[in-house]
Amino acid sequence: STGTVPALSFEVWGWCLGDFSHCWGVDTASLSLDLVYVLWLFFVTLAWNWNVWLIPMRWAFPYQTPSNIYLWLLADYLCDLIYILDIMVFQPRLQFVRSGDIVFDKKDMRKNYMKTFRFKMDVISLVPLELFYFKTGINPLLRFPRLLKVMSFFEFNDRLEAILTKAYVYRVIRTTSYLLYCLHCNACLFYWISAYEGLGSTKWVYDGKGNSYIRCYYFAVKTLITIGGLPEPTTLFEIIFQLINYFVGVFAFSIMIGQMRDVVGAATSGQTYYRACMDNTVKYMASYRIPKDVQNRVKTWYNYTWQSQGMLDEQELLVQLPDKMRLDIAVDVNYDIVSKVSLFQGCDRQMIFDMLKSLRSVVYLPGDYVCKKGEVGREMYIIKAGEVQVVGGPDGKTVFVTLKSGSVFGEISLLAVGGGNRRTANVVAHGFANLFILDKKDLNEILVHYPESQKLLRKKARKS
Repeated sequence: STGTVPALSFEVWGWCLGDFSHCWGVDTASLSLDLVYVLWLFFVTLAWNWNVWLIPMRWAFPYQTPSNIYLWLLADYLCDLIYILDIMVFQPRLQFVRSGDIVFDKKDMRKNYMKTFRFKMDVISLVPLELFYFKTGINPLLRFPRLLKVMSFFEFNDRLEAILTKAYVYRVIRTTSYLLYCLHCNACLFYWISAYEGLGSTKWVYDGKGNSYIRCYYFAVKTLITIGGLPEPTTLFEIIFQLINYFVGVFAFSIMIGQMRDVVGAATSGQTYYRACMDNTVKYMASYRIPKDVQNRVKTWYNYTWQSQGMLDEQELLVQLPDKMRLDIAVDVNYDIVSKVSLFQGCDRQMIFDMLKSLRSVVYLPGDYVCKKGEVGREMYIIKAGEVQVVGGPDGKTVFVTLKSGSVFGEISLLAVGGGNRRTANVVAHGFANLFILDKKDLNEILVHYPESQKLLRKKARKS
């Protein structure tokens, strides 16, 4: 099976675009090259949009005149040049996957592109129908094949969304542009019909006053969005056009509303899930008449966890990823904190990597007991953010020590030094505290493969 590699744009420029290896000595997976390709697709999309928006407008409205025709042609052929460069330079240099391997060979990349349906569409989009200019005059409709370059537009959308942190904003803008384009085409058709029947010939057609495009666009808005207040069509041709307009308007507008709902729904799905979890928990507590102070603490935990992490359970997001990818993310996010913990210094580096995958992040509220003296120790804690206090004394409120970010506690019970695994002190969250939790079962499964690290940890735990 073959397919274009989405994350790897095109081969190193030093190999593909000439002898520039001294300038572009970077890996093919480099983000910079991917951004260069996205930037190029942006220019291709601009050229495609020039044709999509202005071909119908130049055909319908009298904006293309003998005095400015050369400017229109200059812009047209500049867009054609971008099309040609895309076909000749960029697309044949896209890497692709064949039988699981990324293909770098220039000939294979070129042959793969020429076998695709996209290549056929790209070639057809450059069919030179402008040769008929010599017979029909400069008619923008002869550039209609340029619209077939639509696959570059969709590829640009996919790649841009992949690098945006808030892709839903772009999706809203794109969906809105679809609606605006429908209105644009309707305005062009309305002016063409008005010119065909004669400007101002009936009460329904455009009367030729004011800015023609703005006035016709206003008509299109009122028609497709079915606002009403339009003059009654008088001829059979006008009645048929208006009926089609109403039908198309109902379907187009409902589709756009549905798409907008899906875009907004996808953007707020995480927050919707958070609200649903909190509402269900509150409903559960109310049904069992849980005390109000407990309910308020539960609500506070939900609110703070969502605001600090943007999610309720970090592990839930990563569960679908392969182990290697989960490890890469865990190393980037948590390794700096865990590697500074004195307990793990000197341990096997791979053991720390394995341990990172098993860590759970939990938020504790001010005053919450993280663990109590005498409890059976089944977890070890690493402070990710915030502070905890070791308390005791006759009143149970005397602060013995305050532990800050990067500190470890609970390791004595977890490692069962001296044969006991009960907690030796009370630990209370001082303010909001975000802790990593490592279960005893997970740690034991990891240490089985690292006996030297196990001996070192037990030795350090005895000295604690």
